[in-house]
Amino acid sequence: METSPIPVVTVQTSPFEDQRPGTNGLRRKTAVFEGKKNYLQNYIQSLLSSIDLRDRQGCTMVVGGDGRYFSRAATEVIVQMAAANGIGRLVIGHNGLLSTPAVSCIIRKIKAIGGIILTASHNPGGPGGDFGIKFNVANGGPSPDIVMERICQVSRTLEEYAICPDLHIDLSRLGRQEFDLENKFKPFRVEIVDSVDVYLQLLRNIFDFNAIKSLLTGPDQLKIHIDAMNGVMGPYVRRILCDELGAPANSAVNCVPLEDFGGCPPEPNLTYATTLVDAMKGGEFGFGAALDADGDRYMILGENGFFVNPADSVAIMAANLSAIPYFRQHGVKGFARTITSQNGAEKRRCNWDIFDSVDGKGSDHIREKDGLWSVLVWLSIMAARKQGVEQIVREHWAKFGRNYFCRFDYEGLDPRAAFYLMRDLEAVISDKAFTSQKFAVGDHMYSVERADNFEYIDPVDGTVARNQGLRIIFTDASRLVFRMSGSGGGMGATIRIYAENFERDPERHNRETQVVLGPLIAIALKISSIHERTGRRGPNVIT
Repeated sequence: METSPIPVVTVQTSPFEDQRPGTNGLRRKTAVFEGKKNYLQNYIQSLLSSIDLRDRQGCTMVVGGDGRYFSRAATEVIVQMAAANGIGRLVIGHNGLLSTPAVSCIIRKIKAIGGIILTASHNPGGPGGDFGIKFNVANGGPSPDIVMERICQVSRTLEEYAICPDLHIDLSRLGRQEFDLENKFKPFRVEIVDSVDVYLQLLRNIFDFNAIKSLLTGPDQLKIHIDAMNGVMGPYVRRILCDELGAPANSAVNCVPLEDFGGCPPEPNLTYATTLVDAMKGGEFGFGAALDADGDRYMILGENGFFVNPADSVAIMAANLSAIPYFRQHGVKGFARTITSQNGAEKRRCNWDIFDSVDGKGSDHIREKDGLWSVLVWLSIMAARKQGVEQIVREHWAKFGRNYFCRFDYEGLDPRAAFYLMRDLEAVISDKAFTSQKFAVGDHMYSVERADNFEYIDPVDGTVARNQGLRIIFTDASRLVFRMSGSGGGMGATIRIYAENFERDPERHNRETQVVLGPLIAIALKISSIHERTGRRGPNVIT
């Protein structure tokens, strides 16, 4: 029996004033997306309309997410609206699941115009949690400022959206589904793909899987403990580390994606990844890692819970890239997204000096941070050097010096208060007189060498990213970085303060981090007045 074409419906709407994307997407409380009439539809229409009509007609787009609550409902709306707006094909992860690195990978592999990622990163999930929509562009990377501004401009004047409300798909059925639409010459196609396959093949081309497998299964087997934090990375960890590389099945924990991530924020740090921390302190495992909800961030621990901070991690990767076949063959264009670790990394061949809000690394194999990639880099280094995590780190300190590093997170701040704090702080550090400032804390004297609002030119594709963080760099190479995060969702704004101090003297490599960085933190609190201006007595999280 022949079915009638699916109608395309135009729905009248009114603009919302709060749909300006943050760092690279829109994050709000889930209840806002779910409960405000047309809120989701308005933003999706604004996103689709920001793409030139000539580029949009018949194009391919990728859709996936971290599996948090409301993702399935949102995915169906996105499919219905993509069809109505002329998208020719959608490639969607099985059950709607795709890690952020996998979305980037697939965009590049199939030459899609971009990808929509349903995630609020490491923010809590569930009905009372956060929801977010990211848009990655054709190079696989996050939307640059110009794209986010276009989306915002469309959202301010939106009067209608187009949708096919009678179009329904089965996210659980792998394969192609086609739909005839009214007034469309070609059928609209949806392809449900395995969430891991394309990404796994890319990793096979980067790493020496045989070397890693020997490390995990050989006579001197390294016992690992990987916590997927009930986010999207569970299927990736099981498939790649267990099935492909031979780690025992019990090496991977919390690998079932849950809509609320088991009730805990899926943030890989010492505060929230307590399952991993407790397991590693027992001494049974030689290597541990936690991965966040969408897979772009990670934390590394060694035997007995030895913590590897982000500054050391990026520097050690830079010093050992010869352990990775991809870099031996193609050279190094970029492999990290951090300026908090610049001082040490510069000495270790790090030439991609990019800032990010939490420990995330990647390379030019995709255009995103990539947590599991970073885990495989560490395992490759351990396989090549035949050393444990702590020994690798301590030898690195002895050779290059140690970067003491910490991060203070002030979460849930009033957005206006946070905005004006950062605005006023930028005015202070931009004053020419600031570069001659000296700060005395106890017996320490810190002299400002330079200060700026960091921006960079991407060494891979030449794009410019601005407003990446307020930096204060002192003459002794220590530094402070302030950044207002765009990933606060509906829980308010987040200001993160980073402090770093470089220590060359091996006799001073075993001091307590907070003791070393205490004077820098005191300076940060003084010049920002963050406690006075926010009413806080301290940070929510210290990393």
